[in-house]
Amino acid sequence: MSDHSHRTVDIPILFEDNHLLGIVKPVNVPTQEDASGDPDLLTLLKQDLKERYNKPGNVYLGLVHRLDRPVGGAMIFAKTSKAASRLSETVRGRDFRKIYTAVVHGKPPAQRGTLKHTLLKDARTNTVTVVPPGTPGGKDAVLDYQVLGQNDRYSLVRVELHTGRSHQIRVQMQAIHCPLFGDQKYGAGVNKPGQQIALWSTIAGFPHPVTKEEITLISLPPREFPWAEWPFNLYEQAFQK
Repeated sequence: MSDHSHRTVDIPILFEDNHLLGIVKPVNVPTQEDASGDPDLLTLLKQDLKERYNKPGNVYLGLVHRLDRPVGGAMIFAKTSKAASRLSETVRGRDFRKIYTAVVHGKPPAQRGTLKHTLLKDARTNTVTVVPPGTPGGKDAVLDYQVLGQNDRYSLVRVELHTGRSHQIRVQMQAIHCPLFGDQKYGAGVNKPGQQIALWSTIAGFPHPVTKEEITLISLPPREFPWAEWPFNLYEQAFQK
């Protein structure tokens, strides 16, 4: 690894080799350029690679999965087009492990369970709704959840995604009457404006696109409210298979 002390961006690096760049995505930074015109992760990381390795011209960095703008945590990028296409296949073939931790309002109906819904995205409003199976344009969404901790108001939940639908965790948890803490879009009735959504990409796991070795990126949410309502050793349960 090269010296990070002169970097222009403060984005923690979890893993880096010639093929991949694994980082901790900061909250409220868009993954790629959007209508807001705010600095986006892809551009910041490309600029950082260019500076760190004194590269002339354009730097290649491939986006293989996304995190919603307000969400932080572990994320992988590809440094070559070959790695990008192989990783994209891994994501499509569902060999890419995506595990999140979330703080939700209330208590899920069981300590652990599988949620299956059909979701429909309205691109115009950028919102997703649960619709009856068979609805034109609807896509299947599947996740497993496990309650790691509870207090009188909130539950700390580990979520493993089996599909990668837009806003999936947010919509599916709302569908069981447990909207995410701070979610302005799907929990407006119970969250205060300006609250930060409590959803964190804790694990991204996949076979290395070239060496085939199993790579696991791990990132823990910040030790602040509402995450700090539970002891941090509880979060380690999120890493169990």
